[in-house]
Amino acid sequence: MFCFQCQEAAGGKGCTVKGVCGKEPETATLMDLLLYVVRGMSLVNRSLREKGLASKETSRQILDALFCTITNANFDNDAIRKRIDEAFAAKSKLIGIAEKHSITLPECDEVRYETIPDKYLEEGARVGVLSELNEDIRSLKQLVVYGVKGAAAYAEHALNLGFEDEDIYEMLETALAEVSRKDIDDTTLTSLVLNVGKCGIKAMALLDKANTTTYGNPEITKVNIGVGKNPGILVSGHDLKDFEELLEQTAGTGVDVYTHSEMLPANYYPAFKKYPHFIGNYGNSWWKQREEFETFNGVFLFTTNCIVPLLKTNTYADRIYTTGSAGLPATKHIPARKDGKPKDFSELIEHAKICTPPIEIEKGEIIGGFAHNQLLVLADKVVDAVKAGAIKKFVVMAGCDGRMKSRAYYTDFAQALPQDSVILTAGCAKYRYNKLSLGDIGGIPRVLDAGQCNDSYSLVVIALALKEAFGLKDINELPIVYNIAWYEQKAVIVLLALLSLGVKNIHLGPTLPAFLSPNVADILVKNFGIGTISTVEADMEAWIV
Repeated sequence: MFCFQCQEAAGGKGCTVKGVCGKEPETATLMDLLLYVVRGMSLVNRSLREKGLASKETSRQILDALFCTITNANFDNDAIRKRIDEAFAAKSKLIGIAEKHSITLPECDEVRYETIPDKYLEEGARVGVLSELNEDIRSLKQLVVYGVKGAAAYAEHALNLGFEDEDIYEMLETALAEVSRKDIDDTTLTSLVLNVGKCGIKAMALLDKANTTTYGNPEITKVNIGVGKNPGILVSGHDLKDFEELLEQTAGTGVDVYTHSEMLPANYYPAFKKYPHFIGNYGNSWWKQREEFETFNGVFLFTTNCIVPLLKTNTYADRIYTTGSAGLPATKHIPARKDGKPKDFSELIEHAKICTPPIEIEKGEIIGGFAHNQLLVLADKVVDAVKAGAIKKFVVMAGCDGRMKSRAYYTDFAQALPQDSVILTAGCAKYRYNKLSLGDIGGIPRVLDAGQCNDSYSLVVIALALKEAFGLKDINELPIVYNIAWYEQKAVIVLLALLSLGVKNIHLGPTLPAFLSPNVADILVKNFGIGTISTVEADMEAWIV
């Protein structure tokens, strides 16, 4: 195998024996083949789109295939093989439509490529990341692919709520078609990277619209981090539609529901506050689940990525359920919705009823819900605080959390910030500092949590609103520092989205991506001022003081 898509790539270069995430070589190879077939689907669907014959079903299928290959989303080889089978079938159907209408298809292997299941592993190894020999072209192509994966994840969440955009489908499929070109150069690819960033903005805006239209605008909320007395279900991942249906089906059953890790922002939406059995948030960041799931005692539902494969010593394997693009071997998978009906969570609810209540691991509350609508309500107060000198710096500390000890940097950095600075955050990176007692500035909390990683869109809206409020011509003139932690591909699309808006001098850590070749990293440094982190003291002096 060879995989270097996440921040924890072995040795900062790539996983070749087994993924640090827990991904087995066979799984990685099957994913490489799935992505290759998806590129073929994209090439054909793009050709059909030019004639008004594109298949929306294929576009949705592409979203799911991309999402399931994101880090920590799916470890189930059977589920990946099933998607490969379906992708081959879909591509053949599309080719048939093209031939019927005398549409000329691109002459490339991805379009006409077929194989048999017995050769999936052999072929997956042939078409993987390293099949592109030019290091710089490979780097740029993978930057595009990883951005596409992140945008697809957001688009799929919006789709689950009934919102979709043909422009997003076209942009995603065009990007996948372009990286299939053998003659593409670094200049064209660099332009394509920024176009993927624009697609990311569209996808995040669409998801924001889907979430807020369906569940209301997030509100400033004090979230309980203690426990109730009933058996519980702990929900991880990002999909709010799954969360809503689970809450509805658990009402009156004597089973409580909690969020974990990236599902924390569900606590901020008005629509979910009507459920008395929605207790609050249990635990911390995704990578702590092996210990925190042991004390929870109940049933676990993974709606998307953020899965940590189990150790032999873990006792909760038989209490894990997955759904959507998520998958884990030897666990039960909740099927997709059919005929407009909700998913059926009855089995895991019955399972939860026989579990013991969770063990309390902490008490108290944390505050969040500072998405763009809520924060814009406070805009005058924030602007006045800046003009009065009470707030001198906004520090965007969005992105992902991870296991590396070096990520303690983000806790130390937050604690070292001067009292006249405010942290804007979104994503699980917040677990490094959202339980610190950092106080407030004139009633404005010094940690403003906008929500999930896709809610980084809120941070963009807030920045643009501040730019307008202060009458500035360039977003880079704002007193904002970007110190973003990354881990996987949803953070990549957030980065590309910011670059597409012209944001410069973003600091990325704890390390630069392994998939950036030295030359490509140099392009990002020269054109966009991308940098990494060093020590808290040095960075504080360089960026803040």
